[in-house]
Amino acid sequence: MSHHPPNPPVIHSFASSEVIVSSLAAFVVKAQKEAIDKKGRFTIALSGGSLPKQLNGLVGNPAVKWDMWQVFYADERVVPLTDPDSNHLLCSNELFNKVPIPKENIHTIDVTLLDDLEELSDAYEKELIKEFAQKDAARFPVFDLILLGMGPDGHTASLFPGHDLLAEEDRWVAYLDDSPKPPPKRITFTYPVINHASRVAFVAAGAGKADILKAVLDRPEEGLPASRVRPVFPGQLFWFVDEAAAAKLEVTSDEFKL
Repeated sequence: MSHHPPNPPVIHSFASSEVIVSSLAAFVVKAQKEAIDKKGRFTIALSGGSLPKQLNGLVGNPAVKWDMWQVFYADERVVPLTDPDSNHLLCSNELFNKVPIPKENIHTIDVTLLDDLEELSDAYEKELIKEFAQKDAARFPVFDLILLGMGPDGHTASLFPGHDLLAEEDRWVAYLDDSPKPPPKRITFTYPVINHASRVAFVAAGAGKADILKAVLDRPEEGLPASRVRPVFPGQLFWFVDEAAAAKLEVTSDEFKL
């Protein structure tokens, strides 16, 4: 565990959400290149919501080495993979069905375990252990990149305000059956997993996110779930926002340039 203070977040603000798409693609490709150069694979975790749509810039992008990707879900709804609520279905429709990624590189929940949340989250944790433990021998997995969205209540992944899971320090994957948003049953990465990533990037666009973005970035002491994402050194936190979402921030921002 590092005793370094976390790196301050880097905030990239763009004129529109369209520009976020191309800049986010460049950012992902850069993270991918560094990871593959270093260890021959790229580990990434995705969430659902409006995030998968923002990854359109990766479709048809010749710099993406899809066969080197290992994809996990930062959270998933406990539903069949064909259910409209499934994050995997959403990410598949928006991205994976449009690109040549090998199906076995995408780690989904085990749908034979939908009736047993404990078993289901344990099985998903074992998927992580298989990918990370033998190779990195770390207490927690170190993802190259975790991409997250943020709800209007400040939740991220399936970590909700005031929920017991905000205090989970041991498990890599935890379950909840009382999500304040439907569907109630979900599994989610815990903070130790999110905060051990090399890079975590939030994407937040639209005026509807302005108040909560201000609360998360300017008032972290309120402890909203998104503001508890603070990667341990040397990990870095990035925000990709549009001007509408950033309208109430006091922090300075810059555009992402390679």
